[in-house]
Amino acid sequence: MVQSLGRVGSALDNAAAESFHSVLKVEYVHRYRFTTRAEARLRIATWITDFYNTRRRHSAAGGQSPITFENTIREARSHTRHQGQAA
Repeated sequence: MVQSLGRVGSALDNAAAESFHSVLKVEYVHRYRFTTRAEARLRIATWITDFYNTRRRHSAAGGQSPITFENTIREARSHTRHQGQAA
């Protein structure tokens, strides 16, 4: 789990997650009936991996796609960890 980057009580901190969940509900969850939670989990996970647009650029990510933004953050954190270990 990644720690929050914002201040305590910052409304912007959850904005990206809330936006994603809104899209998920509108475009998928509310259109189907699931017989079990397991079925819902599987079908939602499939929708996320197969249909969610991971290449669309987002202004909140500095004009980067979600996957590019995630990779940039991951590399920066890895670089920071390696610098801390070298000191």
